[in-house]
Parts: sequence; C-alpha cells; structure tokens
Amino acid sequence: MRPLSLPLALTARLSPVVVLAVSGWALTSGPADTSAAGPKDEQRTGTQSASAPATSAASKTYAAAPAPCDAVAEKSVKSLVPGAKTAGKEIPSTDSKLRRTCSWNALKGYDYRWLDVSYEIMESDEAAQKSYKETVTEKSGGGAVPGLGDSAYSVVNLTTEDKQQTREGVVVTLASNALVTITYNGSDFESKKAPSTDEINKGAIKAAKEAVAALEDGPKS
Repeated sequence: MRPLSLPLALTARLSPVVVLAVSGWALTSGPADTSAAGPKDEQRTGTQSASAPATSAASKTYAAAPAPCDAVAEKSVKSLVPGAKTAGKEIPSTDSKLRRTCSWNALKGYDYRWLDVSYEIMESDEAAQKSYKETVTEKSGGGAVPGLGDSAYSVVNLTTEDKQQTREGVVVTLASNALVTITYNGSDFESKKAPSTDEINKGAIKAAKEAVAALEDGPKS
C-alpha cells in the first residue's frame, strides 16, 4: 500500500478540535437600597408590586439539548462512517445545556468520512427562526427537505485542494426553538475523487432524521 497523504484541510479536521467560546448574555441587577425606606414606603412598594402586571417568559418547547452522541443509531454510524468508533466524541461546549456536538470520523483504507451532529437550543421559536433563515441565506444553492422538523434545508458542495476532492453535505433543521445541524463529508484518497452528491446528501439527511427524532423524543420544557 502506497503512503497516504491527507490534504491540508482534512488533516486539520483530524487534529484535536479547538472549540471557540460562544459568548452569551447575562442579565444582572444590583440589590435595591431599602435602608431609608419607612413603613409607608414599604407599604406603597408592596401595593405597586401587587398591582404590576406579570411578565411571562417567551414559551419554548425545548429547554436543553439531548446527548448528541446518542442521536444516531450505531447501525447508521457504521454505515455512514465505516471504521469509526460508534460511541462518537462529544466536543466540549461553553454551555452544554444549550449547545452540544458529537463527531465521528474514520479513514478506512483510502476512504475517509466525517460526521457531525450539532444541537443548539435558542431562547424562543422566533430566535431559532431568525437563525435558521440567516443560515439558509448564507448556504445558498441547496433545497428544502420535506417532512423534517418545522423546516429543513440541505446543501452539498465540492471542494478541491492539491487535486484532492472533498464533498460535504450540510442539513439544517428548525424544530420549534431548536436548530439541528448535520455535517457529513468524504473523500477517496486513492482516486482523488469525492463520493457522489447523492451519497453525501442522502447520508446527511439520514443522520438529520435520526437526530431530529432524538430531539423530539427527549424532555420538553
């Protein structure tokens, strides 16, 4: 067997994953100064609080992301990523309650495959819809996936580096206040060709269906 040379882009993907911290918002408030408040002030404050209308938080279906490494069946992992450990590897997150990702990758012979399953739980349905629309606009050239979540979008792209082709499919699914993103790609290092668009697209959609089902079967808010 001749020595195997991975393209620079895929070598980087096989290196330890560096997770970028995702910034969040924190609402802070200082303690009220009640040192000068007298009985009348306290009574008035209590009356105002009782009469003030209650503010309800935005309703949302999902409060936490499910375990991403359990989202795809072992049988599917073996089919999509031959040679990979079926347990997968969860990528550390700055907020594992809201954002979780699991990866599988393997090189079997000259065939390389990579699969990511990612969940992101947003604060509301509206926020998730906005993020979904922005993602679909950014990843133009794909098409809708019927019957998956509230909306789903699939796109496949081919890249070439050092004469080595890599084909990558991305499926983004909107489900209430959650976004489920699948990334699936592959290369053949002997022929320098990439798997067909049909193979990558169908594989990404298969993983997406299982990942969305895992979300829907999990705990609700």
